[in-house]
Amino acid sequence: MTTGASNDKAAALLALHSGPGFVLPNAWDAGSARILEQVGFPAIATTSAGIAWALGVPDGGVLDRETMLEHVGRIVGAVSVPVTADLEAGYGDTAADVGDTVARAAALGAVGANIEDAGSGGLFGIDQAVDRVMAARAAAPRGTLVLNARTDTYFASGGGDVFAETVERAVRYVEAGADCVFVPGVVDENTIRRLAEAIPGPLNVVAGLANTIDAPTLFSLGVRRVSLGGSLARAALSMLERAGRELLDSGTLGFLDGAIGYADLQRRFGS
Repeated sequence: MTTGASNDKAAALLALHSGPGFVLPNAWDAGSARILEQVGFPAIATTSAGIAWALGVPDGGVLDRETMLEHVGRIVGAVSVPVTADLEAGYGDTAADVGDTVARAAALGAVGANIEDAGSGGLFGIDQAVDRVMAARAAAPRGTLVLNARTDTYFASGGGDVFAETVERAVRYVEAGADCVFVPGVVDENTIRRLAEAIPGPLNVVAGLANTIDAPTLFSLGVRRVSLGGSLARAALSMLERAGRELLDSGTLGFLDGAIGYADLQRRFGS
C-alpha cells in the first residue's frame, strides 16, 4: 500500500468520528474481516480477544507481539476498507516499546490503533500512561493513523471518584495526541452522557459485553464510535458450540438453517 493510499484510509477513518456516530465491528481473522466488509461496514477493527480465542488461548496479553501483528497484517491484507488494530497495552514495558509496536502495525497497513492504559499490574500511573500515548503518536503522526487511547478505569481503578479519574486521563490522553478515547466497562446511560460531554474528543464505547445498550441509543448519548470487542467472535463460537452439541446429541443438521451456501462463500472469497 502506498503512503498516499494509507493516509487516505486514515483520513476516512478519522472522518467517521466527526459524524453522528458509527459502528465499528471487530474481526478476528481474514475471513471474518471480508464478510464484515461485504456487509457494508466502512471500517473494521481487530479484536485481541477474538484472535486469541481463534488460536485456542485466553485473551489478556497471552499472545506475543509477533503473533498479534501477524494476524493484524492478514486482516489488513484481506480488505480494502480502513483497519484499526487492537494492540492491547502496546506489548512492552516502556513507552519506546509502545511506539515500536504502533510503528510496526502502521507498516502493515493498519491506519488506526487502540492502546490500553493497564497491564498485568493494573492501571499504569497517569504520567506513565501519557508517555505511552505520546510515544504511540510520535510513531504514527496525525494524518497517518487514528490513535484511540483506551482507559480501563471502570475495570481497574483503585477506588475514589472513577468518573473524575476517567475524565482526567481522557483529557491528558487527548492532549498527548489521541484522536479518540475509549472507555469500556461503562453501562449506565447517564454516566455515558456525562463522559461524552466532559471528554474533549470523540468517545468510543464497547457494546455487547457488560453494556447491552444499542448503538442508536449510544449515539443519542453523545458516543461517536461503538465497537464490539470480542462479541462477534463470541457469537460465532457460540454458534459452533450449539452446532456441535446438536450433532453429538441427535446427529441432526438444524444448525445449517440459514447458513451461507458453499458456492456463495466461494464467490465471496474468490476475488
